[in-house]
This record gives sequence, structure tokens and C-alpha cells, in this order.
Amino acid sequence: MNIKDMQEKIINLKKENDICILAHSYQRREITEIADYTGDSYALAKLAVKSSGKTVIMCGVRFMAETVKILSPDKKVILANPSAGCPMAEQMDKELICQMKEYKDGYAVVAYINTTSNLKTICDVCVTSSSALKIVSAMPQKDILFIPDINLGTYIKNHIPDKNIKLVHGGCPTHARVTVKEVNKAKQAHPDALLLVHPECVPEVAAMADYIGSTSGIMDYAKKSSAREFIIGTENSIVEHLQLDCPEKRFYPLSKDLICHNMKATTLSDVLLSCEGEGGEEIIMDEEERLAAKKCIDKMIEYGG
Repeated sequence: MNIKDMQEKIINLKKENDICILAHSYQRREITEIADYTGDSYALAKLAVKSSGKTVIMCGVRFMAETVKILSPDKKVILANPSAGCPMAEQMDKELICQMKEYKDGYAVVAYINTTSNLKTICDVCVTSSSALKIVSAMPQKDILFIPDINLGTYIKNHIPDKNIKLVHGGCPTHARVTVKEVNKAKQAHPDALLLVHPECVPEVAAMADYIGSTSGIMDYAKKSSAREFIIGTENSIVEHLQLDCPEKRFYPLSKDLICHNMKATTLSDVLLSCEGEGGEEIIMDEEERLAAKKCIDKMIEYGG
């Protein structure tokens, strides 16, 4: 069976079995092509709520599937590849942050959405990379403990100096490994290209960017910009997607190592098996945990709209 045949079979199974397929933007092109929705993790979770599909298949990583389940408890949620985790989401657990809350008594805990549902249960507010500045600015608390990405936290701290933001050392290993040396090399190779980077990159790299934003923000900026060339400082699948979507422009990876192996774990075969009921893993969540985790997401909506 070739890719086209497999895609056609998945599309037919979606219709027959009332399935909605969500694909994060970092997924392979052959997967995003058969997805009902493609985007960032929180955007996908919101779209799942609106979807009429009784079953939702998440082509992404575990915390994303958990977020879908938190917001859509009545739907059957399947993680297409059970081994697809997120190193950043797994860096901190509930016990550690509870200890830090005791040490930083009175601090509001702001959790990046890249956290487990279990950890979200003890956090005050959730944020995404695109909404973090707006939400933290809108919070009534001045003292904030931001987890888990220290680079995104530093970006927020630098833009909102009136808040007392304490950071915990953690983050995305994929984005954090990009160096200033690689930026200089890319700029030398493509002197006319704009540099667009994700705020999960280290501050020294972010300081050299023409634009800093979420994955969706980077894609929107590149598509709307009158510029013709771009160096993309996020997962390299975005280079491929943008080049296919905007053939008249040129896109270059900031680093050949900007590859998320967890995102690449999901294959088209995994999606097919999930549609057939022979693969994937159903996300089962205790209702007490779901409601507790949902509170910080509700606060995100309250502060961020």
C-alpha cells in the first residue's frame, strides 16, 4: 500500500466511524494532509470541542491528547502513537512543584500548556506561547512562578518587568539546543532572509531574531510578509509546510538538528491503525483530575479571551 492509498483509506474510515483527526503542525506532511484540523496544541483542543466527531485521534504528543480530553470529556480520545511524549512536559511532576509552592508561598503558578494533566491540577493559570504575555500581564498577582520552560519564561519576564517572575530550569531540548553560532552561519548563508524563532529558543538566539512567536505565529508572519526569504527557528517540519504552502518564497532551517523525535514518532500507519481500532491508546482520565486540571485552562480563557 502506498501513501496515497493509505490516505484514501483513512479518509473513508473517518467518515464511516465518525472520527476527527487532529494533527499538530510539527507532524509529517502526509499526516497533516488527511487531518481535519492542523495547528498548535491548544488550538487543536478547542477545535476538538467544536467537532461533531465522537472519536478524536491526536497526531501529536501525550499532553496534547490529555488537553483534548480535559476539554472534551464525552469524546473518545486516542493518541495515535502511545510512545509520543514531550520531554519538557515530563521534566517536572506534581510533587516537585508542590514543594516549590511551599517555598514560594503566595506565588501564583503559571503553567505552560506543555505540562501533564496531573501537574496542571496544582497550577493557577495555563498559557500558550502565543498568549503568555497577554495572560501574565492580565493576572492580578505580581509574584509568579513560571514552569516549565525557562526560555519562554525569560521572554515573558523581559517583556513584563513589573511582575516578579521566578523561573525553574526546564524547557524544550529541541529548541534549546540551537546556538548563536548556528544563527550566524545561517545568516551568512542567507543574508537577505528574515530570522523567525520560537520563544523556546535560548535568549541569546531570540535576541537575534526579526520575529519571535509561536509556531502558528511564525507561519502566519511568513505567509503575510512581503519578504521573500526566511530562516525558520522552530521544528524543521515547518520549513517543509511553508515551502509547500508558499512556493514563491524560500525557507531555510536554522539548524539541521531542529527535529522533535517525539513528533516524528507518529506515522501514517499509526493513524490508519487508530482509525481501524487496532492501534493507538485511549486517554482515560479520572474526572476529579480532569476538573482540577481544567481550572487553570479556564483561568487562561478568563485572562486571555
